[in-house]
Amino acid sequence: MTVVNIHDAKTHFSRLIERVRQGERITIAKDGVPVAMLTPLPPERPARRPLGLDRGRVIIRADFDDPVPEFEAEVGHPDDPLARPPA
Repeated sequence: MTVVNIHDAKTHFSRLIERVRQGERITIAKDGVPVAMLTPLPPERPARRPLGLDRGRVIIRADFDDPVPEFEAEVGHPDDPLARPPA
């Protein structure tokens, strides 16, 4: 464990933080007496979403994957600017 006095900690704070990021623990002392400690924080884990969060909000009907006639290739969508004009 590294002990650094307050003056050196203020002077070299960025360097100390980089050492802490690499896993080192640094004690800060005043007149040789430890008063604080710099330690790395554990990595943050993304919060897991609970199962069933959207239950009741999403409805999937039995025919959700049935073909939609107005989107068939030979018909095209009426608002499609590239659709072929009717014969």
